[in-house]
Amino acid sequence: MSSFGRPNKVDSLSQRNTQRHTWRARVSVGRRIQRFPWQMREDKVKRVLQEALKVWSDVTPLTFTEVINQEADIVIDFARYWHGDNLPFDGPGGILAHAFFPRTHREGDIHFDYDESWTVGNELGTDLLQVAAHEFGHVLGLQHSLEPGALMSPFYSFSYPLQLSEDDKKGIQYLYGLQAPVQIPTETNEIITSAPDACHTDFDAVSVIRGELFFFKASYAWRIREGRLQAGYPALASRHWRGIPENIGATYEDKKGNIWFFEGSNYWVFDAELKIKGPDPLQTIGLPVTHIQAALRLKEHHGHHTYFFKSGKYWRLDSQENRVDTAFPRSIQQDWWGIPDEIDAAFQDANGFAVFISRRQYWRFDPVQRKVLEGYPRYVGADFFGCSMP
Repeated sequence: MSSFGRPNKVDSLSQRNTQRHTWRARVSVGRRIQRFPWQMREDKVKRVLQEALKVWSDVTPLTFTEVINQEADIVIDFARYWHGDNLPFDGPGGILAHAFFPRTHREGDIHFDYDESWTVGNELGTDLLQVAAHEFGHVLGLQHSLEPGALMSPFYSFSYPLQLSEDDKKGIQYLYGLQAPVQIPTETNEIITSAPDACHTDFDAVSVIRGELFFFKASYAWRIREGRLQAGYPALASRHWRGIPENIGATYEDKKGNIWFFEGSNYWVFDAELKIKGPDPLQTIGLPVTHIQAALRLKEHHGHHTYFFKSGKYWRLDSQENRVDTAFPRSIQQDWWGIPDEIDAAFQDANGFAVFISRRQYWRFDPVQRKVLEGYPRYVGADFFGCSMP
């Protein structure tokens, strides 16, 4: 049996992810759902579970079909607290689901905690697609993976699109073989680039998104939750936001929870992972310039305001009209005393301070006193990524 939970820290006891056996001698696998979660329609749950199984059938000879009135190889249930297997659930959070390995007394059983806020495609709850795909890996015979970002990592982490790591693929194919020979092209013009080193780079954009801090550089994103860099990062930003520009000049999350991205003369808006607008010209929101360097949504004593910064000037967005206030631009030095003119990124931290980043340093700004805190600037790498700085 293996369970899946939310992380407080990286699991140092993760195991290599294969057991040398085949779960069934045949490749056609039947599945049945006993009970459904209350948050979703039954047809949607079935579609999500089929998609979760597809990541495994795409790389093996296995096929999965739903069975109704006959014995099933995989039995799926949404249960609460004590539910008959001496492995009780614990309500929202904590243990999300558990599955039983092949050749155990309950092989093929997968149990999800009914009391989780099950969702699909956003971080407002627990994503059923990713948890289900992980548990299907267990029920097929995979243990946890040591590889950061692997689907079979021991802890839940929201990331889209759903995909297997190389370690996941090697593990499942070790058990069940390949569906078809892998075709290796003789020529390619694809350019493979490595992610920048967070300790030795500046950043293009930074924003708090769904309560987590995201740093962006080139096409990559770093994700920090509760002060800790999450496993599997840096990762391509397009993993979360398909259709995002390759480079990002600025980003922020608005009052509705939509994420705005700026690059060049255009902007894009995403609702969680889904693009709902863009590329649209900056002129449509009244910005008379291009290549915005930083965007900041700031809670102040008189409400929330959104600011755009470029080359010593800044603009304020009228949230009612969704256009830039005609009284702007104004000078950064006039209203943001102590902040450099050239800003690469900005965000508001959990203590209410505005954080401005320029090159590899950052400043914390008190929006009430209208001044930089003492002791700044400091190094981004040292304080956010634990780097040893000169």
